[in-house]
Amino acid sequence: MGSFISAHETPLHVVFSFYMLHFIFLFSVNTLYSTTPHRQPTDATFSLPSLVLPLSSFLIAHSFGRRILYPGSVYLLQRAMRPMLQQGQARLIEECEGQRNKLVACDGNEIDTMFVDRRREEGLHGQTLVICCEGNAGFYEVGCMNTPLEGGYSVLGWNHPGFAGSTGVPFPQNEANAMDVVIQFAVHKLGFQLSDIMVYAWSIGGFTASWAVMSYPEIQALVLDASFDDLLPLALKVMPDSWRPLVTHTVRQYMNLNSAEQLCKYQGPVLLIRRTKDEIITTTGPEDIMSNRGNNLLLKLLQFRYPKVMTDDGVRAIRAWLAASNHVEEAAVYSSYEVDDDWCVSVLQSYKTERDVFFPWSVGEDMTPEGRRQLALFLVRNNFHLP
Repeated sequence: MGSFISAHETPLHVVFSFYMLHFIFLFSVNTLYSTTPHRQPTDATFSLPSLVLPLSSFLIAHSFGRRILYPGSVYLLQRAMRPMLQQGQARLIEECEGQRNKLVACDGNEIDTMFVDRRREEGLHGQTLVICCEGNAGFYEVGCMNTPLEGGYSVLGWNHPGFAGSTGVPFPQNEANAMDVVIQFAVHKLGFQLSDIMVYAWSIGGFTASWAVMSYPEIQALVLDASFDDLLPLALKVMPDSWRPLVTHTVRQYMNLNSAEQLCKYQGPVLLIRRTKDEIITTTGPEDIMSNRGNNLLLKLLQFRYPKVMTDDGVRAIRAWLAASNHVEEAAVYSSYEVDDDWCVSVLQSYKTERDVFFPWSVGEDMTPEGRRQLALFLVRNNFHLP
C-alpha cells in the first residue's frame, strides 16, 4: 500500500491519463471488513413462473439492458468523451489541487475518485465534505462536482463501476459497494466525520445517494437533483406493453433502483430539486410536469414522514403546487391556500420539542383539513426546489 502519485512527482501525461495504470491502490475496503457492505440495496421478492422469464431477464440485463441504463459504461461513448474527460481531470488537479485516488471495493472493483480539500481555506463550508454521485452518463471530470466546489465545500467525486477509470459493471450491488468504499475512504483516510458529510446526487445517482444515507444515517444531509423514485415506471414507458411482465421481472431482479424505499429509511434533512421539461424521468413527455417521477419521490417521502398530514386534502394541495411550472405559479398556489408560515413552523417545532421522536410523525392527527393543507404545502416548499 502506498500513496497516490502526485502531480509534483510525475509527468503531466501520466497524472492526467484517463487510465489509472500508473496509480497505486490507496485504499481498500477489505482493510476494514471482508464481507459485503453492512446494508445491501433493498430488493423485492417474487416467484419465478418459469425458466423462460428469468433466463430472458438475465440475458437482457447483462447485454443491452445495463448499457441502456448506464450509457456511460459503453466504450464508444467513453472514447468519444476522452479528450473532454482528460481536460476536466487536468483542471481539477491543476486549478483545484485535486487528489486523484484509486479505491478497491469489497467486490474487487477499482473506483476512480477525485478529492478537493478546502479545509485549510477561509470560509464556513470547507469543513463539510460533499460526496457527489453522477448520472447515468456522468463522470466526475465533467459532472456535478463543480456545484459544491463553487460553494467552497470540500468535494469527493467518483465514477460508477465501468465508467472511465473505474472497473466493473454498474449493477445495483456493485454501485452500493462503490458508494460504500467511497464513504469509508472519506472517514478513515480523509478524516471526515459522517456528521460532516453531505451527499449530492444527479439523476440516477440518487440510487447510490439514497443507499448511502440509508446505510450511514449519521450523514448530515442529502440533496437529490433530477432524481426519481423507482426505475420500473421509467423502464415501462420505453418498452411495448406486451413486454411488461419481462420488463418488470428484469428490473426487479437485476436493476431494482428503488430510491424512494431507501430514502424513507433516512431521518436527516433532504432537499429535492425538480427540473422542468425533463425528458429522462417523465413517463409521458417533458411538457407534462406532473409525470415527472421526482414528484413521486417527494410524495413518498412526505407520506412516510408525515402520514397524518398527507391525507387526501394534503395530497390534493401538494399536487396543485407541483403542477406549477415556474416560481410565479408556485407563489400563486401557495397564496391561494393562505399558508401561515409562522404557524407551520410553530406546530412543527412544538411537536419535535415535546416528543423528539423519529419519523414517521403523528403531527396533524387532530388538525382541521385547512390546517393539514397549510402544513402540507409548507413542508413541500421546504423539501422541494424548482430551479
